Amino acid sequence: MLYIIPALLAAYLLGSIPTALWVGRAFFNLADIREHGSGNAGATNTFRVLGKKAGTFVLLVDAFKGFAAAYFLPNFLLSQGLITPENLFYYRLACGVLAVVGHIYPVLAGFRGGKGVATILGMMLAIAPATVGVALLVFLTVLSTTRYVSLSSMTAGVAFAFLQFLHLDGPIPSLQIWFGFLLALMLIYTHRANIGRLRAGTESRVPLWGKR
Repeated sequence: MLYIIPALLAAYLLGSIPTALWVGRAFFNLADIREHGSGNAGATNTFRVLGKKAGTFVLLVDAFKGFAAAYFLPNFLLSQGLITPENLFYYRLACGVLAVVGHIYPVLAGFRGGKGVATILGMMLAIAPATVGVALLVFLTVLSTTRYVSLSSMTAGVAFAFLQFLHLDGPIPSLQIWFGFLLALMLIYTHRANIGRLRAGTESRVPLWGKR
């Protein structure tokens, strides 16, 4: 436990890195990106407020936070003989979830972060890469059609939950199936304000390929 507890804490702190906030301050002289755009510290708002280059960087770093927490930390515990191969999945899940929680409620940024989409993506890439790949295609299809990141994220989350039944990554624990549906519900919950704007027709679209 002297190693496992610090590893779980490290997963949360890794997720708590406020990438969008720090990029805005370091490169754009922006005190707090949460005071602009949609009001959160995520990749989508970075695209909206700071542009494509900054948004892409934040997206990749936030996704890596989830991947690193769910892949490298459990693998380190396994390599040290601190956990068994049979329990590896559960530690991937635990570390990934803590990274997502850290991203949404970051201790390093007053517990006001992003919506967790990119960090969830990275986390699930470490757990079910093939299924995530197909869900990502769903995301890109909806995004290219509607240019709504929020709608694309929710649709991809729901798609991932059902795609698990295809066993694209081989046999999976039943807990993972339940967790996939829980993630879909969480994505919908964290996007509840976006749902209201979608219904009202006031949700912002992201520019793609020069479209405005």
